[in-house]
Amino acid sequence: MASFWPLTTLLHHRTASTLSRTTTYTPAPRIHFATRQNPTLPRRRIKIYPPPPRPPTTDPISALTAAQIKALDPDGSRTELFSRRNPQAIRPGDIVYVRRKNGEPFSGVLLNIRRRGVDTSILLRDQLTKLGVEMWLKIYSPIIDSINLVQRKEKMARRAKLYYMRKPKHDFGPVRGIVSDWVRRSYAAKKGSVDKASQSAGQKGQKAKKAKTAKK
Repeated sequence: MASFWPLTTLLHHRTASTLSRTTTYTPAPRIHFATRQNPTLPRRRIKIYPPPPRPPTTDPISALTAAQIKALDPDGSRTELFSRRNPQAIRPGDIVYVRRKNGEPFSGVLLNIRRRGVDTSILLRDQLTKLGVEMWLKIYSPIIDSINLVQRKEKMARRAKLYYMRKPKHDFGPVRGIVSDWVRRSYAAKKGSVDKASQSAGQKGQKAKKAKTAKK
């Protein structure tokens, strides 16, 4: 009659046989590399450079903007003309006359001043043949020859953007007549000053001639 081993005895014999067959783990020897490939050669000195200098300002964007404005507006007249700190500055609601180098001048009522550094621009509105016309003009553009104030608004506007003047009820209308009168008066004043200067120069020349003849 065949004899049967219990399950626990079989498992015990199997684990004992596998443990007897396994070998002990021996780690591989470590290979030590030299710090230099050729220790006989002299050590090479690595040149250490000083850190780069710090920028002159912590805000380079504002510094670049200021430099560009100074290059486009050396005397600062246009910056002062639209400055918030200037009490005589041009404000929304005033009539402005702009001369351009590559085209006809444009005049109109100032509706908005968009202050964006070098890209500062103004919005003028006028009427041509009973049709409203608006134009954005950059004050620092080299195309702009001059910006002149023709007439101030009677009362200071309470808003910074006078877009309500686009409605027929509040539209100012054409400004051609006001601008033409201003151009005529400014031209006459300029011509009178030139005439006075020429007269004074002529009088000085006559006095110098009289003095020379008296000496002779």
